[in-house]
Amino acid sequence: MAGDHTVIERVQRLAEGPDRDLAPVYGPVRPAPGPQAPLAPEAQWRRPLDVLGTVLVPPEARPAPTALPVPAAPTPTALLAPAPVQVPAPVQVPAPAQVPAPAQVPAPAQAPAALAALRGLRGLGGLGLGRGERDRGRLEAVIRTPLHRSYRIAVVGLKGGVGKTSATLALGSVLAETRSDKVVAVDANPDTGTLSRRIRRETTATVQDLLAAEPSITGYMDIRRFTSLTPSGLEVLANDPDPAVANGFGGDDYRRLVDLLSRQYPIVLSDCGTGLLHSATSAVLGLADQLVIAATTSVDGASGADTTLEWLYANGYGALAQRSVTLISAVRTTGRMVKADDLVRHFQSRCRAAVVLPFDEHLALGAAFDPAKLRPRTRRAYRELAGLVGEGMGLTPAGAGF
Repeated sequence: MAGDHTVIERVQRLAEGPDRDLAPVYGPVRPAPGPQAPLAPEAQWRRPLDVLGTVLVPPEARPAPTALPVPAAPTPTALLAPAPVQVPAPVQVPAPAQVPAPAQVPAPAQAPAALAALRGLRGLGGLGLGRGERDRGRLEAVIRTPLHRSYRIAVVGLKGGVGKTSATLALGSVLAETRSDKVVAVDANPDTGTLSRRIRRETTATVQDLLAAEPSITGYMDIRRFTSLTPSGLEVLANDPDPAVANGFGGDDYRRLVDLLSRQYPIVLSDCGTGLLHSATSAVLGLADQLVIAATTSVDGASGADTTLEWLYANGYGALAQRSVTLISAVRTTGRMVKADDLVRHFQSRCRAAVVLPFDEHLALGAAFDPAKLRPRTRRAYRELAGLVGEGMGLTPAGAGF
């Protein structure tokens, strides 16, 4: 046709070889043959290694992880008793004038100092963490704590309707946006969870489909066909909508799935069901590096979270319970309620930290999750949760999750 200057060229696919899949592999590092090249300057290895922004920290620059002793189960405090809850003496924190200027904040690779900065912010700002430019910068530095391997986070709770799925999507979105890492959220609820119903799905593929294709998986793009990408960069892997099929997803299936995902994703989140005795949940706990315990300000929701922690301490997961963070979602109900401040003090005596999520109409609807529709206070609370999870990345003992 006259005037049509379109040129059509043949598309050449990459042949088999090292360039076919450029996604990084987060499995065990195998030493290359021959003499090792000298370590590049720090400014060089911090640069993203691919278009997705992944940053790999060389072994020579990795800080030694801090080992945590396995704690004895703490003496439970009375959650709903009329007597005041006994809590440890408050930690002394520096005055606001003594907070170091942004130029003094260490690089993300210096995990211990970054964690100290976060503790100082919590003491100064409480639930208003991250309101100033300096606070936001320090919080982001903690969220970007470097990882030595793929990191597994599980959102758990004995009761349904306490915000586990919303927490999984929100936490994953903050981590994906702030870290520029590949982050995947898995529906690990054997009773058919709602994780994939809260997003716009790009595929109908499920975890069962991915496991069936395991022999043909050689890199990231092979897995990407089975996930749905959200605007934040978080990827979601759905479970089968048929309860009979979803319930057949057991512990061995979950271990195979996490092993497959951990080779390509720096962070793997799991949205768990309510049954702690199901084999899939047992596998989740056995592989998790950190837990987020979901609770609410209702008596039922708070008691369910408390029972979850008691079960963890009584069944050999004491260290995991100690590293966990409790997310307390405010609810509007005509039933009995517990003051948020009392719940914070209670759960701080049982796990590492507690965050209060204010009531938000967008979350209460249970519809498609859209971070842009959250209130500013809600977004700040989720970012604080992400900061606490980032803090835990620097505290996880070597070998945890294996």
